[in-house]
Amino acid sequence: MRLLLVEDDRMIGEAVLDLLRADGYAVDWVRDGGMADVALSGNEYDLVLLDLGLPGKDGIDVLRSLRARKQRTPVLIATARDSVPQRVAGLDAGADDYIVKPYDLDELLARIRALLRRSAGRAEPVYEYQNVSINPETKEVLVDAQPILLSAREWAVLESLLARPGMILSRAQLEEKLFCWKDEINSNAVEVYIHGLRKKLGAGLIQNVRGVGYLVPKA
Repeated sequence: MRLLLVEDDRMIGEAVLDLLRADGYAVDWVRDGGMADVALSGNEYDLVLLDLGLPGKDGIDVLRSLRARKQRTPVLIATARDSVPQRVAGLDAGADDYIVKPYDLDELLARIRALLRRSAGRAEPVYEYQNVSINPETKEVLVDAQPILLSAREWAVLESLLARPGMILSRAQLEEKLFCWKDEINSNAVEVYIHGLRKKLGAGLIQNVRGVGYLVPKA
Protein backbone atom coordinates (compact mmCIF):
# COMPACT_ATOMS: atom_id res chain seq x y z
CA MET A 1 0.00 0.00 0.00
CA ARG A 2 1.25 3.48 -0.89
CA LEU A 3 0.71 6.38 1.49
CA LEU A 4 1.31 10.13 1.28
CA LEU A 5 2.64 11.75 4.45
CA VAL A 6 2.00 15.51 4.57
CA GLU A 7 3.93 16.89 7.56
CA ASP A 8 6.06 20.02 7.85
CA ASP A 9 7.75 19.19 11.16
CA ARG A 10 10.99 17.38 10.27
CA MET A 11 11.31 15.46 13.55
CA ILE A 12 7.72 14.19 13.46
CA GLY A 13 7.93 13.48 9.73
CA GLU A 14 11.09 11.40 10.02
CA ALA A 15 9.68 9.41 12.95
CA VAL A 16 6.38 8.67 11.19
CA LEU A 17 8.12 7.91 7.90
CA ASP A 18 10.35 5.33 9.59
CA LEU A 19 7.35 3.84 11.40
CA LEU A 20 5.26 3.46 8.26
CA ARG A 21 8.07 2.05 6.14
CA ALA A 22 8.97 -0.41 8.90
CA ASP A 23 5.34 -1.55 8.81
CA GLY A 24 5.63 -2.30 5.11
CA TYR A 25 4.08 0.78 3.49
CA ALA A 26 5.54 2.62 0.52
CA VAL A 27 5.54 6.26 1.64
CA ASP A 28 6.10 9.62 -0.05
CA TRP A 29 6.68 12.61 2.25
CA VAL A 30 5.97 16.26 1.44
CA ARG A 31 6.32 19.21 3.80
CA ASP A 32 4.01 21.92 2.43
CA GLY A 33 0.51 22.26 1.05
CA GLY A 34 1.56 23.10 -2.50
CA MET A 35 3.65 19.96 -2.84
CA ALA A 36 0.81 17.94 -1.34
CA ASP A 37 -1.47 19.23 -4.12
CA VAL A 38 1.11 18.30 -6.76
CA ALA A 39 1.60 14.80 -5.30
CA LEU A 40 -2.13 14.13 -5.04
CA SER A 41 -2.81 15.41 -8.55
CA GLY A 42 -0.17 13.20 -10.16
CA ASN A 43 -0.15 9.98 -8.12
CA GLU A 44 -2.54 7.34 -6.78
CA TYR A 45 -2.39 6.79 -3.02
CA ASP A 46 -4.20 4.34 -0.79
CA LEU A 47 -4.28 6.85 2.08
CA VAL A 48 -3.15 10.37 2.99
CA LEU A 49 -1.86 11.27 6.45
CA LEU A 50 -2.46 15.02 6.54
CA ASP A 51 -1.23 17.72 8.90
CA LEU A 52 -3.23 20.95 8.88
CA GLY A 53 -0.80 23.74 9.80
CA LEU A 54 1.25 23.65 6.60
CA PRO A 55 3.36 26.29 4.85
CA GLY A 56 1.99 27.67 1.59
CA LYS A 57 -1.46 26.09 1.72
CA ASP A 58 -3.36 24.99 4.79
CA GLY A 59 -4.19 21.32 5.14
CA ILE A 60 -7.93 21.99 5.11
CA ASP A 61 -7.54 23.67 1.71
CA VAL A 62 -5.48 20.70 0.45
CA LEU A 63 -8.30 18.42 1.57
CA ARG A 64 -10.99 20.56 -0.07
CA SER A 65 -9.02 20.58 -3.33
CA LEU A 66 -8.70 16.78 -3.19
CA ARG A 67 -12.43 16.32 -2.74
CA ALA A 68 -13.24 18.96 -5.38
CA ARG A 69 -11.33 16.76 -7.86
CA LYS A 70 -13.67 13.90 -6.85
CA GLN A 71 -10.76 11.88 -5.46
CA ARG A 72 -11.97 9.41 -2.84
CA THR A 73 -8.59 8.66 -1.27
CA PRO A 74 -8.99 8.07 2.49
CA VAL A 75 -7.62 10.99 4.51
CA LEU A 76 -6.50 10.76 8.13
CA ILE A 77 -5.90 14.22 9.63
CA ALA A 78 -3.03 14.24 12.15
CA THR A 79 -2.74 17.65 13.79
CA ALA A 80 -2.30 19.60 17.00
CA ARG A 81 -5.60 21.41 16.36
CA ASP A 82 -7.62 19.73 19.06
CA SER A 83 -10.77 21.82 19.63
CA VAL A 84 -14.13 20.28 18.80
CA PRO A 85 -14.95 22.95 16.15
CA GLN A 86 -11.59 22.28 14.43
CA ARG A 87 -12.24 18.54 14.39
CA VAL A 88 -15.74 19.08 13.03
CA ALA A 89 -14.36 21.39 10.32
CA GLY A 90 -11.80 18.78 9.25
CA LEU A 91 -14.33 15.97 9.06
CA ASP A 92 -16.87 18.14 7.26
CA ALA A 93 -14.21 19.15 4.72
CA GLY A 94 -13.92 15.50 3.70
CA ALA A 95 -11.56 13.79 6.14
CA ASP A 96 -12.30 10.18 7.05
CA ASP A 97 -10.71 10.26 10.50
CA TYR A 98 -8.92 12.66 12.85
CA ILE A 99 -6.12 12.06 15.34
CA VAL A 100 -4.63 14.71 17.63
CA LYS A 101 -0.92 15.21 18.28
CA PRO A 102 0.84 13.93 20.25
CA TYR A 103 -0.61 10.58 19.27
CA ASP A 104 0.32 7.02 20.13
CA LEU A 105 2.09 5.37 17.20
CA ASP A 106 0.28 2.06 17.63
CA GLU A 107 -3.04 3.90 17.53
CA LEU A 108 -1.94 5.68 14.36
CA LEU A 109 -1.18 2.35 12.66
CA ALA A 110 -4.50 0.89 13.83
CA ARG A 111 -6.43 3.86 12.43
CA ILE A 112 -4.60 3.52 9.11
CA ARG A 113 -5.47 -0.19 8.93
CA ALA A 114 -9.11 0.57 9.74
CA LEU A 115 -9.36 3.20 6.98
CA LEU A 116 -7.73 0.88 4.45
CA ARG A 117 -10.19 -1.88 5.35
CA ARG A 118 -13.11 0.50 4.99
CA SER A 119 -11.92 1.82 1.63
CA ALA A 120 -11.72 -1.76 0.36
CA GLY A 121 -15.30 -2.40 1.49
CA ARG A 122 -14.26 -4.77 4.26
CA ALA A 123 -15.03 -4.85 7.96
CA GLU A 124 -13.15 -7.94 9.09
CA PRO A 125 -9.56 -7.37 10.33
CA VAL A 126 -8.25 -10.64 8.83
CA TYR A 127 -8.60 -11.31 5.09
CA GLU A 128 -9.53 -14.89 4.28
CA TYR A 129 -9.70 -16.42 0.82
CA GLN A 130 -10.06 -20.14 0.25
CA ASN A 131 -7.16 -21.68 2.19
CA VAL A 132 -5.23 -18.40 2.59
CA SER A 133 -5.58 -15.84 5.35
CA ILE A 134 -3.59 -12.65 5.96
CA ASN A 135 -3.51 -10.40 9.00
CA PRO A 136 -2.55 -6.77 8.20
CA GLU A 137 -1.78 -6.06 11.86
CA THR A 138 0.73 -8.85 12.39
CA LYS A 139 1.66 -9.37 8.71
CA GLU A 140 1.02 -13.08 9.28
CA VAL A 141 0.16 -15.22 6.26
CA LEU A 142 -1.35 -18.68 6.69
CA VAL A 143 -1.94 -21.34 4.05
CA ASP A 144 -3.96 -24.30 5.33
CA ALA A 145 -3.32 -22.85 8.83
CA GLN A 146 0.45 -23.06 8.29
CA PRO A 147 2.56 -19.88 8.45
CA ILE A 148 4.24 -18.74 5.23
CA LEU A 149 7.12 -16.26 5.15
CA LEU A 150 6.79 -13.49 2.57
CA SER A 151 9.06 -10.59 1.71
CA ALA A 152 7.72 -7.09 2.35
CA ARG A 153 7.03 -6.54 -1.34
CA GLU A 154 5.39 -9.95 -1.78
CA TRP A 155 3.15 -9.05 1.16
CA ALA A 156 2.24 -5.71 -0.44
CA VAL A 157 1.24 -7.39 -3.72
CA LEU A 158 -0.79 -10.06 -1.95
CA GLU A 159 -2.60 -7.58 0.32
CA SER A 160 -3.48 -5.33 -2.62
CA LEU A 161 -4.99 -8.22 -4.59
CA LEU A 162 -6.75 -9.93 -1.68
CA ALA A 163 -8.29 -6.67 -0.48
CA ARG A 164 -10.57 -6.63 -3.55
CA PRO A 165 -11.07 -10.11 -5.04
CA GLY A 166 -12.24 -9.92 -8.63
CA MET A 167 -10.62 -6.54 -9.31
CA ILE A 168 -7.88 -6.52 -11.92
CA LEU A 169 -4.77 -4.53 -11.06
CA SER A 170 -2.38 -3.72 -13.87
CA ARG A 171 1.38 -3.92 -13.48
CA ALA A 172 1.50 -0.12 -13.32
CA GLN A 173 -1.13 -0.03 -10.56
CA LEU A 174 0.77 -2.61 -8.53
CA GLU A 175 3.99 -0.64 -9.01
CA GLU A 176 2.16 2.44 -7.67
CA LYS A 177 1.33 0.50 -4.51
CA LEU A 178 4.80 -1.00 -4.10
CA PHE A 179 7.20 1.85 -4.76
CA CYS A 180 7.66 5.42 -3.56
CA TRP A 181 9.54 8.25 -5.28
CA LYS A 182 12.98 7.26 -4.04
CA ASP A 183 12.75 3.66 -5.25
CA GLU A 184 14.27 2.38 -8.45
CA ILE A 185 11.85 0.10 -10.29
CA ASN A 186 13.04 -2.85 -12.32
CA SER A 187 10.90 -3.49 -15.39
CA ASN A 188 10.01 -7.04 -14.28
CA ALA A 189 9.71 -6.39 -10.53
CA VAL A 190 5.99 -7.13 -10.29
CA GLU A 191 6.36 -10.35 -12.27
CA VAL A 192 9.12 -11.48 -9.88
CA TYR A 193 6.91 -10.93 -6.82
CA ILE A 194 3.93 -12.65 -8.46
CA HIS A 195 6.15 -15.64 -9.31
CA GLY A 196 7.34 -15.81 -5.69
CA LEU A 197 3.78 -15.70 -4.36
CA ARG A 198 2.66 -18.47 -6.68
CA LYS A 199 5.49 -20.71 -5.53
CA LYS A 200 4.65 -20.11 -1.86
CA LEU A 201 0.84 -19.94 -1.97
CA GLY A 202 -0.11 -22.08 -4.95
CA ALA A 203 -0.20 -21.42 -8.67
CA GLY A 204 -3.97 -20.90 -8.85
CA LEU A 205 -4.41 -18.08 -6.34
CA ILE A 206 -3.27 -15.14 -8.49
CA GLN A 207 -4.47 -15.20 -12.08
CA ASN A 208 -3.02 -13.36 -15.05
CA VAL A 209 -5.46 -11.54 -17.32
CA ARG A 210 -3.44 -11.41 -20.50
CA GLY A 211 -2.52 -7.89 -21.56
CA VAL A 212 -4.42 -6.35 -18.61
CA GLY A 213 -3.01 -7.37 -15.25
CA TYR A 214 -3.55 -9.66 -12.27
CA LEU A 215 -6.40 -10.60 -9.97
CA VAL A 216 -7.50 -12.94 -7.24
CA PRO A 217 -10.84 -14.27 -8.57
CA LYS A 218 -13.97 -13.85 -6.49
CA ALA A 219 -14.69 -16.82 -4.27
